Amino acid sequence: MNKPLSQEDIRRYNFNIWKLLIAGIVLFALFIISVGFGLFGELPSFRDIEHPKSNQASEVITEDGKILGTYFVQNRSNVTYDQISPNVINALIATEDIRFKEHSGIDFKRTFTIFLYAIIGKKQGGSTITQQLALNLFSEEGRQKNFAKRILQKFQEWVIAVKLERNYTKEEIIVMYLNTVDFGNQAYGIKSAARVYFNTTPDKLTVNQAATLVGILKGISRYSPTRNPERALARRNTIMGLMVKAEFLTEQDYEKLVEKPLGLRFSAATVNDGIAPYFRAVVKNDIKKLFLERSILKSDGTPYDLDRDGLKITTTINYEMQVYAEEAQREYMKILQASFFDSWKGKNPFKGKEMQIEQGVKRSDRYKALQLEGKSAEEIKADFNTPTRLSIFTWRGNIDTLMKPIDSVKYYKLLLRNAMMAMDPQSGNVKAWVGGINYEHFKYDQVKMGTRQVGSTAKPFTYTVAIQNGYSPCFSVLNEPVTIETPGSPPWTPRSSGTVPGYLTLQKALALSQNYIAAYLMKQVGPVAVATLAKKMGITSEVPAVPSIALGSFDASVYDMVGAYSVFANKGIWKKPTYILKIQDKNGVVLFNDTPIPVPVLNEEEAYVMTRMLRGVITNGTGWRLAGKFGVTGPIGGKTGTTNANSDGWFMAITPQLAAGVWTGCEDRAFHFTSTRQGDGATTALPIYAGFMKRVYASKTLNMSKADFEAPKNGTTITFDCNQYQQQEQTTELDEKLGF
Repeated sequence: MNKPLSQEDIRRYNFNIWKLLIAGIVLFALFIISVGFGLFGELPSFRDIEHPKSNQASEVITEDGKILGTYFVQNRSNVTYDQISPNVINALIATEDIRFKEHSGIDFKRTFTIFLYAIIGKKQGGSTITQQLALNLFSEEGRQKNFAKRILQKFQEWVIAVKLERNYTKEEIIVMYLNTVDFGNQAYGIKSAARVYFNTTPDKLTVNQAATLVGILKGISRYSPTRNPERALARRNTIMGLMVKAEFLTEQDYEKLVEKPLGLRFSAATVNDGIAPYFRAVVKNDIKKLFLERSILKSDGTPYDLDRDGLKITTTINYEMQVYAEEAQREYMKILQASFFDSWKGKNPFKGKEMQIEQGVKRSDRYKALQLEGKSAEEIKADFNTPTRLSIFTWRGNIDTLMKPIDSVKYYKLLLRNAMMAMDPQSGNVKAWVGGINYEHFKYDQVKMGTRQVGSTAKPFTYTVAIQNGYSPCFSVLNEPVTIETPGSPPWTPRSSGTVPGYLTLQKALALSQNYIAAYLMKQVGPVAVATLAKKMGITSEVPAVPSIALGSFDASVYDMVGAYSVFANKGIWKKPTYILKIQDKNGVVLFNDTPIPVPVLNEEEAYVMTRMLRGVITNGTGWRLAGKFGVTGPIGGKTGTTNANSDGWFMAITPQLAAGVWTGCEDRAFHFTSTRQGDGATTALPIYAGFMKRVYASKTLNMSKADFEAPKNGTTITFDCNQYQQQEQTTELDEKLGF
């Protein structure tokens, strides 16, 4: 029989229980204080709380405010509270933290209820939005998997969450959370997620779009709209149901929205994808050099990291023109590549080109990787001759195939490359930049980094010097071979194909790209004057003062050539082609801005006369296909160019508002079309410009004018109307006969 407890025993037991309870509370308080002081692991300082660090993507922005792409370790771009749709805020609060606006960082009611849910077998998250933010911002390791470590981490989150609540408003906390959370598919933050999944901005997210994105947060793989669309749809509908329960959404609206599909407009966030990848790569390298040269540093004296520091780079690129340029390239290069392969049918394109193939092998990433592994030359050779699974670029898309690596090298040697740039000649602003055919496979930029022989596109430089020396476009020259002798060098006599016999005016000779007459002018004006003018017009590569530069024997980049031709369109003024307008840090502080300085090169009259001559190339010369075949009409002047053995095809063009250049050729000059009929600039380069300009002129938003080049206000003293010129010549001859 149990002895009943006396009142004294009860008091003693109660006292002991209270002692244990108070001791537990004190110990817990001491534990929390110890956590706060960092005894169980370093916590962020007050400064860290005020200035939380996160890897933030730098954005490359077009002149019209659209995002070309980002540089990132984590593809994150920050937004402010008023740039986020209320639908996102409501979906997040309804799902993650219904009492977010009431608690001070820790929702104790929710924290203790999770134990009750655990007892009945239901798993319930206990972290508030503020606690989740603390984990996102200040835990590099992420959520701990070890139970004991996770318990300690949870208490650290409590301490940080309280500090965050003391330093920031509720609006600031929810914005910081949405800017840092991972939405999968390399989309960090709501701005990146809106762009990646729905190709929109956070302020325009609809209820169902917002619910889809918030749904991802429960599991970026499990509820990924791209990997598991059915689960993502179910989760979206669950979240909209929670929004109804929280009175953020009406039952009627819910019934309508729940029937809608996900409606994704997915665009993967990778450096290779998206428009203008070559341009973005060039910009990134240029900014690194620029910051180094000008000692542009962060406030703490450390250098900027474009992948982490959230810079905003405003460029001159016009989004619509860039899209048109890339579309024109894809459209025509498919056709041209097929023509190239056809031209070699029944022939061996690799005969006598063993050296070029060997160079291609040694330049490949595969060769370099095998060298790093310590493989011998024989082992590397064996590897390149062993079939393996490779992803090969084609104009029909990437193909996974079984192929010998040596055969892939040969295949790529026969793959035509292409580059194009367009700029506003008056401002100097670059509007479109296509540096190659596929950045994933071929990362070398052919607009600015690469140089190729320019061929007949250099002839206008010689003609310009002739105009400066008093020649009229109507001056006639007998089209016959010319030999130029230079002391210390062998005599130079250019070859010519498609020679038009008899006397030709300079206008006609340029239009028909006649080599003999270009050589005749070079003999009259001299190579030094022509080389000097080319350099003044912005050619940065070497232009040797030799007679052959009249026919374009030197190499230049598309970037330089477009800048040079812009002088004709801009009344004789050269402006350096500019593509970075402004660079700002993540707080909007301007670190750099640029405005090109005008440099007079020609007088207005000389430039205008050259525009008339270049227009003649299009109306009555080698550029006739622009209007005659492709139907592109307008005030367009231009020049085709083809180099030795058809290795390079060029087309340069100017309008009053746009200067552009296109180059096409293989990676190695030893590989080329078998005939000029198939491989000249009018066939390989001009059609891409035609496709671009057809789209530009058709655009209602670009509103490109078709007004002609403006004549000098004071008129011209150089006669370019050949009927008038002949009358003047006849009058002069008559005066001479009469002795006047």
